[in-house]
Amino acid sequence: MIEAINEQLLRAIGVGVALVDIKSGALRFSNDTFTEWFGQPADPSNPIELGSLDLRAALDRIGSGERHTDEVTFKIGRRTMTVAIEFNNALEEEDLAVLVCQNISRIKELESMIDSYAMMVERNTHEIRREKEQVEKLLLNMMPRTAYEEYKSFGAVEPRLFEGVSVMSVDFEGFADMLGANAPSVVVSELNDIFTAFDRIGEQFGCERIRTMGDTYFAITGVPDPVRDHAGAMAGAATRFLKYIERRNESHQLSWRVRIGLASGPVIGSVVGVQKYVYDVFGPAVSKASNMRIEADPMSIKTDASISDLLDGGADLASTGEA
Repeated sequence: MIEAINEQLLRAIGVGVALVDIKSGALRFSNDTFTEWFGQPADPSNPIELGSLDLRAALDRIGSGERHTDEVTFKIGRRTMTVAIEFNNALEEEDLAVLVCQNISRIKELESMIDSYAMMVERNTHEIRREKEQVEKLLLNMMPRTAYEEYKSFGAVEPRLFEGVSVMSVDFEGFADMLGANAPSVVVSELNDIFTAFDRIGEQFGCERIRTMGDTYFAITGVPDPVRDHAGAMAGAATRFLKYIERRNESHQLSWRVRIGLASGPVIGSVVGVQKYVYDVFGPAVSKASNMRIEADPMSIKTDASISDLLDGGADLASTGEA
């Protein structure tokens, strides 16, 4: 029987070899490695036990001339082992099956490590993607998309002169008194709601918020993408701002009195700063809009000829108390 087994397999280190009777499942021969893993049966005539392996089903396949492979996991003391078993017909003995067993525990451990590493990489990739999206969202809140795309591609934003633009400057009368009379969290929450509403309204008119500073809100139309009727769009947004504040005051405890200044003219737009950068605009139109806001009465819009000449009757600001 021993001659039926490949001599090289018998001498192979770490490989268990056995001969099993196909009909009875009894062990006819085993090398030391096989015995160390599976032991010797108490009754040589009884079928051997190979962990959770269905020996009878495997031997039936071998008896039908098929080849069978399987894996079993078991413990030897505190050590868990996984063994791959290959069943073949003995070459000279038709009623014997040759079992070649190989310890693949280390392979399984490596596979598990690879799976864990792949999961970690996938998790880290997802986290990096999420952080990238958050950074992109933050930057898009700080600058127009075209400026962001330029900054992402080249690491800088080239200063540009924009000729046909309109600027809006907004603040609230009595803001300092409101701060003193209410908890800071309440005031900040109110401002957050109001500025968020302003953003939504401005988006409908192609109006881009440039920055906020305390209770001051700056927005512009025509930067970076040109807007044909930039003055009319800005006037429409400003009018909607006033109507929103009026309706809000009817249902909220705090009452806000907004002042709005509008102006048109050329501006320069660029990213300012190296570590703490922000997209900003500069020019006469920005200064004029701020001056108009300062001179405006509460709950009114004030502008000068730079806006009114462009409106040409296209927007009615009389009801808002503009000068």
